[in-house]
Amino acid sequence: MSLLKMQELNVYYGDLQALSDIHIDVEKGELTTIVGANAAGKSTLLNTISGVIEQRSGTITFNSQNIESLPPHRRVEIGIVQIPEGRLLFPWMTVEENLELGAYTPKARKLKKKNLERVYAILTLLKERRKQRADSLSGGEQQMCAIGRGLMAMPELLMLDEPSLGLGPIIVQEMFETIQNINREGTTILLVEQNVQFALEMAHQGFVLENGYVTLKGKGYELLQNEHLKKAYLGI
Repeated sequence: MSLLKMQELNVYYGDLQALSDIHIDVEKGELTTIVGANAAGKSTLLNTISGVIEQRSGTITFNSQNIESLPPHRRVEIGIVQIPEGRLLFPWMTVEENLELGAYTPKARKLKKKNLERVYAILTLLKERRKQRADSLSGGEQQMCAIGRGLMAMPELLMLDEPSLGLGPIIVQEMFETIQNINREGTTILLVEQNVQFALEMAHQGFVLENGYVTLKGKGYELLQNEHLKKAYLGI
C-alpha cells in the first residue's frame, strides 16, 4: 500500500528544471532509499515533498490525500517530517530543549512526555547528554539529536537527507542501524543518502536519481547488482 505517491512531478528553479517527470511510490512501513550524485535533485525532492519548494506540475499524495496545496507546517501535522541535511540544531540550547521543539504540533504536544521517553529509549546516548548544549556534541551525536527531534513530531513518514554526511565509518554504521530500528518499529522511512552501498543494502526499494530523472528503480539488493550503478557509484 502506497503511503506517499508522486506522479509526473516537475520542479523548477526559475527557468532551470531540477526534477523531471518523477514517479515514485513509498510503500507504507518500508524503508525507501533515493541515491544519486551531488546535484542530482535528491534534496530538492525531499524539500518538495515537505512543501518548502513548490512543484511546477504533477501530484503528490499522502495517505491518498492530495497535499500540493498544504503549507509545510500542515504537512508536518499530517505526519510528514524531514530531518534536514546539516542537522540544523539550535546550538545554544540543550539536547532536551532541541528535542522538545520537535513536539510543536497539537497532537505531539499532548504526548510530549511519552514521546520523549520513547526517543530516549531508542537513542539512549541522548538521555545521558540531555542537559548538554547541542554544540558540545560530536557530529554523530548531533545527527542522533536531529533524528530524535524529528521523532518527537510523531511522523508517519520520516525523511532523512544525507544523515551520514561528515561522519566516520563506525558512527555511520551505528546511524544506519538506528534508522533500521526506527523503521522496524513501524515508521516509514524515505532516505536520501550518499553512501550507496549501505543505503541500498538496508532498503526495501531504491530509486536512482540522475540529473533530475529517475533512471533506475527496484529492490535494494537488485540495484546493487546493476552494472551501471556499480560502475557509477560503487567504483566496481
